[in-house]
Amino acid sequence: MTIDGIALLGGVTVPLVTPMDETGRPAAADDLLAALAGAGVEKLMLLGSNGEGPLLPTAAVGAFVDGVIKKWRSLTGGGVVTVNVTAAGTLEALERAEIAAAMGADALVMSPPIYFHHRDDEIIAHYAALADIGLPVIAYNAPRYSNPLTRELVEALLGLDHLVGIKDSSGDLGFFAELVERARTRPGFAVSQGAETQLAAALDLGADGIVPGVANIGPGLSLQLIAAHRAGDRDETHLLQALITGLTALHTIRRGTPGVKEILAQLALCPPHVAPPLLPTEPAERAAFQQFIAAHQNQLLHPPKG
Repeated sequence: MTIDGIALLGGVTVPLVTPMDETGRPAAADDLLAALAGAGVEKLMLLGSNGEGPLLPTAAVGAFVDGVIKKWRSLTGGGVVTVNVTAAGTLEALERAEIAAAMGADALVMSPPIYFHHRDDEIIAHYAALADIGLPVIAYNAPRYSNPLTRELVEALLGLDHLVGIKDSSGDLGFFAELVERARTRPGFAVSQGAETQLAAALDLGADGIVPGVANIGPGLSLQLIAAHRAGDRDETHLLQALITGLTALHTIRRGTPGVKEILAQLALCPPHVAPPLLPTEPAERAAFQQFIAAHQNQLLHPPKG
């Protein structure tokens, strides 16, 4: 399989939140997608940690993935959509992968298995099982949630032809630098950064792209960061990183996706509902987010005009 991972992970990818109804089941994302496309975003990742993917039953994801892919392609003229299929076991990951492939995803994203601690050979087998799906695979290192990708595992996974990139959210810049160096031995293999406070540092180390969760609420800063770094404007790059880091203060009000969704709800772009057992924001948190929005209004996403 010859697929250019840089075409999938280069630049900015928004790890999309999943709009939901009151029951915590996926709902239409049209307003948010239109705003992101209007801001210049071209790449999405669905059903990751920002998308509450592991909290959603497999039976509920197909219609959502289908709807997002169709809408995104119509808005962008062919924008990239990757789908996270991370699960506790290989059979569920395969089921999600088959759904994503049937709905037209460009690639699969998968962390090592969650819940149990697994041996390296079991994790390698987990990734190898996706080969028959027929889509390129991006490994997702999120050690807060799943078995970590170690240096030894990365070395073994690079031998899988269907693996075309790695998204790293470990926050370990030393490890990230090693990923970039090792990736250069495989043409077209991409490495992206998910740690929001280290985006500029990762680009300096040779990252192909960034996948910041706060791009759901302020994608313009991330797009400008990529442009400034490519232009060699270090002062602007550092300024933009500071502004992006400033947006992460939302997590001091309410950590994680509930806070991101509350901001988007106040911006009239996404319902505030979350997947159980997550709970929505409380009145005091909602008031604090009103102040957050007022302080950052020039950096935040807004509904498209018309």
